[in-house]
Amino acid sequence: MRVKELHPLCCITLESPHALDDNKPPPQPVTNLTRSRSLPATSLTGGSNRRSLASAGSVAGILYKWTNFSKGWRSRYFLLRDGILSYSKIRRPENLNLLSSSDDVRLIGNISADRLSRMDSCSGRRKQEKSVGIVHLKVSSFRESKSDERKFYIFTATKTLHLRTDSISDRAAWLQALASAKCIFPLRSLNGDFSFTSPKDLSISTERLKKRLQEAGMNENLVKDCEQIMLSEFSEMHGQIKLLHEERTNLFDALRQLEEANLEAGAPGIHSSLGRGKYSAEKEKAVSLWSMIKDNVGKDLTRVCLPVYFNEPISSLQKCFEDLEYSYLLDRAYEHGKSGNGLLRALNVAAFAVSGYSSTEGRHCKPFNPLLGETYEADFPEKGIRFFSEKVSHHPTVIANHCEGKGWKFWGDTNLRSKFWGRSIQVEPVGVLTLEFDDGELFQWSKVTSTIYNIILGKLYCDHHGVMQIRGNRQYSCTLKFKEQSILERNPHQVNGFVEDVAGKKAATVFGKWDDSLYYVAGDGVSKTKVSDPASNASLLWRRTKPPPNVTRYNLTSFAITLNELTPGLKEMLPPTDSRLRPDQRHLENGEYEKANLEKQRLERRQRMSRQLQESGWRPRWFEKQGENETFKYTGGYWEARGHRKWDDCPNIFGEFTKEQLADSA
Repeated sequence: MRVKELHPLCCITLESPHALDDNKPPPQPVTNLTRSRSLPATSLTGGSNRRSLASAGSVAGILYKWTNFSKGWRSRYFLLRDGILSYSKIRRPENLNLLSSSDDVRLIGNISADRLSRMDSCSGRRKQEKSVGIVHLKVSSFRESKSDERKFYIFTATKTLHLRTDSISDRAAWLQALASAKCIFPLRSLNGDFSFTSPKDLSISTERLKKRLQEAGMNENLVKDCEQIMLSEFSEMHGQIKLLHEERTNLFDALRQLEEANLEAGAPGIHSSLGRGKYSAEKEKAVSLWSMIKDNVGKDLTRVCLPVYFNEPISSLQKCFEDLEYSYLLDRAYEHGKSGNGLLRALNVAAFAVSGYSSTEGRHCKPFNPLLGETYEADFPEKGIRFFSEKVSHHPTVIANHCEGKGWKFWGDTNLRSKFWGRSIQVEPVGVLTLEFDDGELFQWSKVTSTIYNIILGKLYCDHHGVMQIRGNRQYSCTLKFKEQSILERNPHQVNGFVEDVAGKKAATVFGKWDDSLYYVAGDGVSKTKVSDPASNASLLWRRTKPPPNVTRYNLTSFAITLNELTPGLKEMLPPTDSRLRPDQRHLENGEYEKANLEKQRLERRQRMSRQLQESGWRPRWFEKQGENETFKYTGGYWEARGHRKWDDCPNIFGEFTKEQLADSA
């Protein structure tokens, strides 16, 4: 008959792990260290019992940890103490002197009496072995392997430990010890209060400064100047603290929302079912956030439902048009080629390819993932360009766009694959961009990898890295290298490259920063002088437009701010698929976060139908794929339909569900 006991995490009834003992005789106490198969369940309930368990000591033992394919499983000495699991290498048996004989430690596993005696005898003579790894149970979770009765896993936001014991009962004992420690040192829920120092509570007094300056005999005017300098410096620092405070507040608001969304979706936190016991769907709220983060590590974020707090109020369709903010570079390239200067044409094309990244500086939120069939148009007569984009595939997510300018056409499709790595988000654009001039010269290139770092802790920053090959069909091509930013990098965001002719001879050297400016030097020489030096022989190709004086929460550029604007009379001319009509995006722009989140959830429910539509033979309305490996090309007709305001074949993708749609999606 199996004995029932309470699961230490959340009172889940399960079968006792003692019933799974593989007929090993209970170990006898050896020396003055206490060895046990498991911790008593009675010590997990009640305040006094919890305190007694916390003070009862630690748990230790030898586990086998998977390292890599060349070394395989390696034994490590593990110590569980105060909610922290640390492990060290076992170089020699006598190096097991991690604990002194005075420690009250429960040992799990078959550590020989000989080793324990050596550990006791060497504890006073040898230094403790340094830990090679530390896991904080507050922000981790664990479960047993279903394929191997001796294995279990510990998950953190950044790594997974694969561990193995000598027996089934040892695994049960370790899992129970981990669960017990997690109960004693729980993670405070994000619904709790987080104390931030509000910028409005910060103040500064100049009285001591004035008094000291006056005592030094300085005249009153100089004292006032010094006071004003100090106040000015404080004002600048106060503004930075205010932005940091808002950033951290928004982050924790987003984390709370993420936790709530995870709970509402019914996604349980990871719990341990000791031995072969069953567990219910009851959730542990304290770790649900971290469980969700862990579950999404390595996944494509376009398939992960995130709260609206992680978004900026523009869609990926509009984000594509941001690349054309400096379209004058293509106008200039057209004119240079027209006058016979192919080198300057290629250089201006290179500058255009780099300029598209300048708007990403300080942009830490992700754009909205468009619905299948969602579109966006941009008509800028003053810039001489007309742009149109459409989401043409849901899985994988593919966005096609087409733009016409003064003497050139620019088109392409992009498969935005973004992955979450715990501390960073990596975006890998897959697709080819094509630029064609009216005289037939053509350039093609693909974007480089983009990464946002310090998602959980630290200062958020964005970086672009990789090699961009701009291939021309005539005389010149260009190679640009986006240098990856290192931790100690003092001059980040660097771009270096060169333009070469068909014979492989370098015709010009290109260098600069993707968030600031780009220069070139003719010939094969590399300029060693600073570009700001008046004597420098470098010529300016492009410089970024200054950011707006009043920075928005999302750090949008002056150009990006206009992308979601509905000017008078424009709404009546747009198709029902245009991003500017998307309700969750509009609510977010207006600061109506609750409404935005509700609308986002409603539209994501519609989004789940997209795969079914795609498999049923759905086709894009304005783009067509010429071949299996070809890009989507604009088929025409959009601007003509806009002129007649004829959108009969454009579905109302942002509207309410019909009864038929609800039945199909059920």
